[in-house]
Amino acid sequence: MNTVASATPLDQKQTYAALSFKEKLGYGLGDTASHFVWDMVGFWLLFFYTDVYKIPAAAAGTIMLIARFWDMAIDPVIGIVSDRTQTRWGKFRPYILFGAVPYAVLSILTFTTPNFGETGKIIYAGATYVLLMTAYAAVNLPYSSLAAVMSSDTYERAGLNTYRFICAFIGQFVVTGLALTLAKYFGGGDKAQGFQYTVIVFGILSLVFFFITFVTTKERVQPSTTLPSSLKEDVKNLFKNRPWIILACVGIISFIMFAIQNAAIAYYFKYYIGQEDSVQWFNVIGTVALIVALPLSKPLAKRFGNRNVFIASSIFSGLFFIALYLPGANNIVAIYVLNILAKMAYAPAVPLLWTMIADSSDYSEWKSGRRATGLYFSAATFAQKAGWGIGAAIAGWLLTVFHYVPNATQSASALLGIKLLVSVIPGALYMSCALFMIFYTIDAKTTDQMKLDLDARRESAR
Repeated sequence: MNTVASATPLDQKQTYAALSFKEKLGYGLGDTASHFVWDMVGFWLLFFYTDVYKIPAAAAGTIMLIARFWDMAIDPVIGIVSDRTQTRWGKFRPYILFGAVPYAVLSILTFTTPNFGETGKIIYAGATYVLLMTAYAAVNLPYSSLAAVMSSDTYERAGLNTYRFICAFIGQFVVTGLALTLAKYFGGGDKAQGFQYTVIVFGILSLVFFFITFVTTKERVQPSTTLPSSLKEDVKNLFKNRPWIILACVGIISFIMFAIQNAAIAYYFKYYIGQEDSVQWFNVIGTVALIVALPLSKPLAKRFGNRNVFIASSIFSGLFFIALYLPGANNIVAIYVLNILAKMAYAPAVPLLWTMIADSSDYSEWKSGRRATGLYFSAATFAQKAGWGIGAAIAGWLLTVFHYVPNATQSASALLGIKLLVSVIPGALYMSCALFMIFYTIDAKTTDQMKLDLDARRESAR
């Protein structure tokens, strides 16, 4: 079974103790900081480009696609470099410390609106967004990889990632619930100024939270063998790793879904519901539903297994999203209830995806003796960001296809397109993830055996 070392008895003493509350919370705050930018981009940037900066929808969608593909291209580079980084702070923590300032500055510039004319605006928007995605990758990718080296236990990782995403969705709660209110307050009728000042606040908070993450976390898991570094072998093992390939496909599809729905929701409330400001409450309530259901992830995973929980989550959540197509514009209660049910069904799968990515990295080390945590997480985020870029571009393109006109009364065709972008299209995409997860093969018995074997190798290598 294991090509590097013989199996270790299942009753072997565990190497790593449970993570403390302080460390899990400190780690989680890093994703609060990340979501200040991720959700400003995901929920508001397309709307900001078309309705505030006055960039054509098709051009805005293309900018988002190009930026995401650049983001994808830089991810593996950062993953490969971070795997080979050796400092007194570890492999991944230095990127969080030193990347925070450019991350904050570029987020502000992205939501700044110099008057360069239509062509100049498109160039400026594209340049600042590409640079922002570079800074985001340089911080967030090492941040994501950090969880895999804080503990070698899959259930500790599930608990850690639960804290991460509770904090992440608190960040989302703030952005989706308060961004427009803050923009209105700071802008005093000037939407452009309002968005810029709002992002300044989020940028300062991000700096504080990233510093807390840096000082409260510790890297513990070291490679189990001392094989020489080889990028060729690491990449070869990556594409031989069936569990990781399945997770990459799921990441692409699910992030297409997230991007389409997040980009379209502002249009849905402004033009279909006719209550533009209510989108904040819709997002806030959905985020609260996510936060409430997230703690179920670890106990459900222990009871039913990571894969089975993810499959059930994608099916039920997808069905509830599809059902959002049915209520009329005046049936607000049904719209809110379906969104709450969809988010609660979706929540347990969120930390499990990242837990399974860490498990797939362990699986490669278990089989080959080579550990490449940064590469595995960078390749996974590469796939996810590909999905996000494709989804955001699809949203912009479909708005054009359905004859959307900014700041005008929309045609029946445009309203149909907006409804589909919020309901049927994302719901069907998320349900399809269950088909891929059927073929995911790392079960509870395998993760237990991997941990024991890898811990034994690390002990013998000391």
